[in-house]
Amino acid sequence: MASTNFDKYLKLLFDNKPPGDVVKIDSMRKNMDRVGGKYPEGVTGEAATINGVPGEWIWADGADSDAVVLYLHGGGYVAGSIASHKNLTGHLAKAVGCRVFAADYRLAPENPFPAAVDDAVAVYRGLVADEGIDPARIAVSGDSAGGGLTVATLLALRDGGDTLPAAAAPISAWIDLDGTGESMKSRAEADPMVTPGSLSIIGGMYVGDGDAKDPLASPIHADMSGLPPMLIQVGDAEVLLDDSVRLAEMIEAAGGDATLAVWPEMVHVWHAAAGFVPEADEAIKELADFVRPLVGV
Repeated sequence: MASTNFDKYLKLLFDNKPPGDVVKIDSMRKNMDRVGGKYPEGVTGEAATINGVPGEWIWADGADSDAVVLYLHGGGYVAGSIASHKNLTGHLAKAVGCRVFAADYRLAPENPFPAAVDDAVAVYRGLVADEGIDPARIAVSGDSAGGGLTVATLLALRDGGDTLPAAAAPISAWIDLDGTGESMKSRAEADPMVTPGSLSIIGGMYVGDGDAKDPLASPIHADMSGLPPMLIQVGDAEVLLDDSVRLAEMIEAAGGDATLAVWPEMVHVWHAAAGFVPEADEAIKELADFVRPLVGV
């Protein structure tokens, strides 16, 4: 049974659920930044640019500076920022015990696909070549669109011949822009945050004149061989549930290592409520427990 604080959080989300057929980009961006919170006590953020991509270094007191989590925020590729995810990334930095770099990748519709992928790949390569971070001490994580971007980044790096990071941990990942998963229907009423209609609209904005079936736009169409160990977290009450389920199945079918963690009753990126909802703290701890030994923290 979910906690009392989660029930309060869920009510707040349902009270503010957006309509499924209307997307106002400016409002979406402002609202996400407004509710993104701040870094928890003991966590510092410092603006930086890596390989031409702006972002922010985030670390807690006593962090291992030689290991890095590259974090790719959610927001449907059209919204989200460092500000929108301060509470989440700050708690993640505390839990993992190493530095987090939150990338402020370019957003659609101003910068459609593949701009976000290009930026994420550029940051990873900059971490290795310019910052001197060993790939064996890097993990990539992200939520929602950032979860899909996490997978796309791994695919692009693999196909580019780069040494891959030690681990990946997508949260509530969006990997199918066409929305063909059964949960798009079965969880539509249960999901207080994401609607199939809104995903269709912003997916079109992201792809622009491109192809929604391009494996780097919709990794559901990709060959998943050769990827690093991956923890895939998703809530049972979200329309994107089947994106994560299918992702895990595809990785395992390709001979890879995928751990699927479906959290009962949880909603889209519940991690954002860290510090208030105990299930969010527990999910971040699960992610950190997965990443730490793989990156040597």
